[in-house]
Amino acid sequence: MSSESATKAGPLAGIKVLELGTLIAGPFCSRMLAEFGAEVIKIEAPDGGDPLRHWRVLKDGTSLWWSVQARNKKSITLNMKTPEAQKIARQLALDADIIIENYRPGVLEKWKLGYASLRAENPATIMVRLSGYGQTGPMRDLPGFGAIGESMGGLRYVSGHPDRPPVRVGISIGDSVAALHGVIGAMMALRHRDVSGGRWNGKSGEDCVAGQGQMVDVALYESVFNLMESLVPEFDFAGVVRERTGGALPGIVPSNTYTTSDQENIVIAGNGDAIFHRLMLAIKRQDLADDIQLQRNDGRVPRTAEIDAAIQAWCDTQTIDSALAALREADVPVGKIYSVRDMMSDAQFQARDMFEQHEFADGTPVKLPAISPKLSETPGETKWLGPELGAHTDEVLSQLGYDATQIEELKKRQII
Repeated sequence: MSSESATKAGPLAGIKVLELGTLIAGPFCSRMLAEFGAEVIKIEAPDGGDPLRHWRVLKDGTSLWWSVQARNKKSITLNMKTPEAQKIARQLALDADIIIENYRPGVLEKWKLGYASLRAENPATIMVRLSGYGQTGPMRDLPGFGAIGESMGGLRYVSGHPDRPPVRVGISIGDSVAALHGVIGAMMALRHRDVSGGRWNGKSGEDCVAGQGQMVDVALYESVFNLMESLVPEFDFAGVVRERTGGALPGIVPSNTYTTSDQENIVIAGNGDAIFHRLMLAIKRQDLADDIQLQRNDGRVPRTAEIDAAIQAWCDTQTIDSALAALREADVPVGKIYSVRDMMSDAQFQARDMFEQHEFADGTPVKLPAISPKLSETPGETKWLGPELGAHTDEVLSQLGYDATQIEELKKRQII
């Protein structure tokens, strides 16, 4: 493949991925691989498919979320309760570079698709397994959703105001963080496979030293836990339990959310020593700018309430636009808290091409979020929106060697 064609195809062109999963964590993981050129085949149940197809805001009975979560994927239907479907899934798994699944531990083993079984036949098998609690431990068999992972992993405990119960982040952050860990793990496993021998070539009969595959075991709660900064050493060494602090960043002062006179929320991060000095001058508090005790963060922490009150008093006299202008002029990190309406009209989002214009099958226009991260030479691409249920079943089975008569028979028997 030429470098030009590789660039157009994406950095993961030639990589085959089998997705065995529903809803968020597993499908988001494979979505990112599909966005950068991998061929992703998603297995769905014939009777309705992935439940996410019917979540939140719908168009003609299908979720708008689906158009993003399943973009660039091929959808095939298999009734995995049948041995025939399990056999087809095994063929696809053995031909895949990466298998991504987010069922409860033990389900794939029941279908004869467990990692040990596949690896015995294909030593280069890479399997990303996303679950609530991982593949081992006393809780492995319990159902685990993102919300539980956020709770057990520590995120919920520190989210919200100190005088109120913990709150959730407004998205399924636990699932999404686990998915990103799955992508990272898959890429590291792929790199190891390639440097340890090469791609498995069992079908061709050619001599090929199989690279070493491996299992990537992603637990939702551990993925959240991995984000929790200094939580563990602070408790172990100093007995400190980080608590909820609302919009403030505890121990790093000032960094908080404030309200302007037009009732907009603004985040001001003046916690660098030089930045703090510029911030105090910008809000006309020369006295605080010159205060010796406040020159360093450890001196500012005991006076957090005083500093926050001074900043809020200034914000009370400013509109969101005047506050942003004054603080940007002073080179202080500041930002309005955006709604999606703000994002869609923002010059920075527009300049960075963060929205893509597409059409549904009936010609109705729709915008999708653009693909991140931005690669200079091999950027991601949306080739098609989330497909209809089973849209690629015939194509994929034909590639496995099934003829039209066999495919029709599978349909009659409700196997596909």
